[in-house]
Amino acid sequence: MIERADGLLFARMVTAGAAAIEAQRQPVNELNVFPVPDGDTGTNMSLSLGAAAAELRRREHRGVGEAAEAAAQALLRGARGNSGVILSLLFRGLARGLKELEEMDGAAWAAALQNGVEVAYRAVMKPAEGTMLTVSRVAAVRALAAAENDPALESVMVETLDAAEAALAETIHQNPVLEKAGVIDAGGKGFCIILDSMLAVLQGRETAAQPAVDGQAPRAKADFSEYVAEDIKFDYCTEFIVTRRDKKDPLRLRAFLGALGDSLVLVDDEALIKVHVHTNHPGRAIEEALTYGPLTALKIENMREQHTQKVIQQDANGAEAARAAGRVIAPPDRRYGFVAVCAGAGLSAVFRDLGADQIVSGGQTMNPSTEDLLLAIDATPAEVVYVLPNNKNVIMAAEQCRPLSEKQVIVLPTKTTPQGVAALLAFEPTGDTEGNREAMLAALSGVRTGQVTYAARDSSFDGHKIASGDHMALVDEGLLYNHPDRIQVLRRLAQELGRGAPAFVTVFYGEGVDEAETAEAEAVFAEFCAGAEIQLVNGGQPVYFYLVSAE
Repeated sequence: MIERADGLLFARMVTAGAAAIEAQRQPVNELNVFPVPDGDTGTNMSLSLGAAAAELRRREHRGVGEAAEAAAQALLRGARGNSGVILSLLFRGLARGLKELEEMDGAAWAAALQNGVEVAYRAVMKPAEGTMLTVSRVAAVRALAAAENDPALESVMVETLDAAEAALAETIHQNPVLEKAGVIDAGGKGFCIILDSMLAVLQGRETAAQPAVDGQAPRAKADFSEYVAEDIKFDYCTEFIVTRRDKKDPLRLRAFLGALGDSLVLVDDEALIKVHVHTNHPGRAIEEALTYGPLTALKIENMREQHTQKVIQQDANGAEAARAAGRVIAPPDRRYGFVAVCAGAGLSAVFRDLGADQIVSGGQTMNPSTEDLLLAIDATPAEVVYVLPNNKNVIMAAEQCRPLSEKQVIVLPTKTTPQGVAALLAFEPTGDTEGNREAMLAALSGVRTGQVTYAARDSSFDGHKIASGDHMALVDEGLLYNHPDRIQVLRRLAQELGRGAPAFVTVFYGEGVDEAETAEAEAVFAEFCAGAEIQLVNGGQPVYFYLVSAE
């Protein structure tokens, strides 16, 4: 019976946990009720705890408090997705509970785990039952009681795991979504896998972990060299704001600019018209706009030159990001800056054109870590940095950057790419920090988002029987329709979005959508969104064939 653990043994326990969740990440992923091929729970927990294991392998930590602190710090920066962030919070509290201890017995473990649960619950705004939080809370309560009877570490860990597994079995009844699908909570399962492997070290039943069955590591960053300069149809990104002086209809300006180029974004109110367009004739665009009023915030950039510089700088930027220990904080040269999360060269270009300083590759299939986001914030030469996660599973990781950064970080809870675009369009460079935050929040709330993707596995969700490979239409995160035929799914999506009589519909089409299908998609939205100004943009995003914004 192992009664106590020092830093070396604790490091072995954490490393074993990381290996176990890595080996079983795909089965954990498959517990996710919604079969979207997104950054899944098992993958996020594996990558997050893997960062802690890598740090612990770098050097020996003889005191358990020192080892726990090293693991917590690495987890904090390596946390990906909501499950990874919650795991990092549990370890953060655990490290605080073990601070300065050379060894821990069962009582110290139980008290530290309880501290971790409290830290995690405080950080989550609306903790729900039937999740990893529930499983960890029940496990900590049992651990505290067990330690009073027998303070040996191994004995208390056995009770901890038993309680966690019992709580995991109950999650199916605590969460209505899980109950409908007939599955247990994925995050809770991952937590039990980690606990079991930590106990296995104490019991001498460690086994060599096998690699995850999917075996394919996703690309961590977008490769700009694949986005060749020949793909750029219009050379100049042109932006300006018109101060309106007459009653001319902005739709006439929209029509003129739409014929002159592409990637047009035009937003107007009674006082201003804000324009972004790609064109080979910026002078003609400016001349026409001047008939509506004087111009401000004029910017014209050569996109071919920008592309060339991006390819040249890519290797240097990658090397800089790899030197996480030697952070370089860009001195501010202006008040405001933006970091946006997205995937796809076209979407990256849109966000850069709208003012994003840094693009963090991710969102679908790969949730960026807190460290990835922090490096981008550091590199933004501004006093205040707004972060656009553009994915609900990235928001918590972004929030962790706020206390880590020397800059003022404001995380806007954008759950989709169209929401991020709407938020950027609402930004006013001369406005104050809070006023801009409120304006951007109001703008993103006014956007309906449609998405078309495919099912990664067979599933039953909210009355829908879903087969692996089906195409699925999502509206504002809810499942609308699924069918093997993508155009049929797109028609149902267009019909639903058309019910709101939108004035503007922007369709970002992604990988796997050819020119013929693009034309068909435009016709579908013209049919169901009659009267709307429809724009198609090559987003180049993976996983999602279409991302649609309806305003």
